[in-house]
Amino acid sequence: MPDSRVTKIIDIPLTDLEIGFGQVRTREVGKDLDELAASIKAVGLLEPIVVCESDTEGKYEIITGQRRFLAHKELQEETIKACLLDPKPDEATAKVLSLTENMCRLDLTSKDLITACTDLYRRYGSIKVVVEETGLPYSKVSQYVKFDQLIEPLKKLVENEGIKLQTALRAQKAASVTGETNPDEAVEFAKEMSQMSGAQQSKIVKEKESDHEKSAGDIIEEAKSGGRVTQLRVTMSSAIHSSLKKYAQEFDTSVDDAACTLITEGLEQKGFAEG
Repeated sequence: MPDSRVTKIIDIPLTDLEIGFGQVRTREVGKDLDELAASIKAVGLLEPIVVCESDTEGKYEIITGQRRFLAHKELQEETIKACLLDPKPDEATAKVLSLTENMCRLDLTSKDLITACTDLYRRYGSIKVVVEETGLPYSKVSQYVKFDQLIEPLKKLVENEGIKLQTALRAQKAASVTGETNPDEAVEFAKEMSQMSGAQQSKIVKEKESDHEKSAGDIIEEAKSGGRVTQLRVTMSSAIHSSLKKYAQEFDTSVDDAACTLITEGLEQKGFAEG
């Protein structure tokens, strides 16, 4: 069979499309689909899907771009822009094309997202406008623009050493309990917290808030020793677990940290939190 080539770019009615058997993305196809739909609604379809003529007369088979197709359906669009391959590739070739595209489609790093959201926030001066312009979730934009609140040494740790933004924010909070940030303590806290669970990080902040005079080293050692920190195993439905992972991803933190944060906030709201 001769090599398939893109012969033209056309707008195809969604009702004329079928998802091909060569798709390699078969799991979690709908994951974060609402975010993709919001992005397409905000800035349009930046990359057409790839299709070929189907064995069903009048229909087209999707080679790559099934999530973009599903996002268009969610937006109730009537058509989608597509590159038409001719002749139709066999299933093995279609799978190679799908695999290659998905391997090349790398997610943006947290550093890239922080930089982009911060730049847009500086330009527009409003989280709401950034959300409207990009289609990103409000919670994610709100988290990333907090990068500007960090002192310079902590910004460098986030940018160059992979320290999570949430960890850096907690470290700065712990080093600022007197009203003025201690840069040396902030850096020490951040580096040590990066190896700790969310519960341990939160414990460090609370310990420093309750005793301003206690040194960073002493508080860190107490947190490392596990004093008054209990590990909890929780059974939950797959749907709740999926939601928890999505929350953790949006706030650039671990699932354990996200669960601890939500449990703590829930207990505080109900008046059951101690200390």
